Amino acid sequence: MARRHGGGGTPATVALDAADVRYVLHAYEHDPAAASYGMEAAEALGVEPGRVFKTLLVDLEGGPGGCAVGIVPVDRQLDLKAIAAALGAKRAGMAEPRAAERLTGYVVGGISPIGQKRRLPTVLDDAAAAHETVLVSGGRRGLDLELAPEDLLAVTGGVLATIAR
Repeated sequence: MARRHGGGGTPATVALDAADVRYVLHAYEHDPAAASYGMEAAEALGVEPGRVFKTLLVDLEGGPGGCAVGIVPVDRQLDLKAIAAALGAKRAGMAEPRAAERLTGYVVGGISPIGQKRRLPTVLDDAAAAHETVLVSGGRRGLDLELAPEDLLAVTGGVLATIAR
């Protein structure tokens, strides 16, 4: 897989370059009227939705508390009980969009699991292991990064678990 450099990088691409991780940038024209950012990316890039993953932030109660990141295929939903269990928390709820933006430094629809302001506990759905590469947001709407699931786990400090339904 090629490694892409150039101007106009995002915190995600800067983090990948610093970690010497191979990735490919995929840009597409974002439609502000799109109902689902992830499905829009899959369609625009001609990639099966099961290979395109969305980044979701959750609030954890009990256990470690605080916020965490769940990364699941765009054609599935995050199982809140499963992510809570994977992180040793009693429960999880979806984080408010403004809180997600403040914590990550990205806008909703462009939140990348990579290069966030602060490293949060991260769980990647185990469906990613079935693919040589997966796509995640590159840090802005209309930009995705393609990389190996193991590299995604390494650069985020994440774990693999069944968290999608």
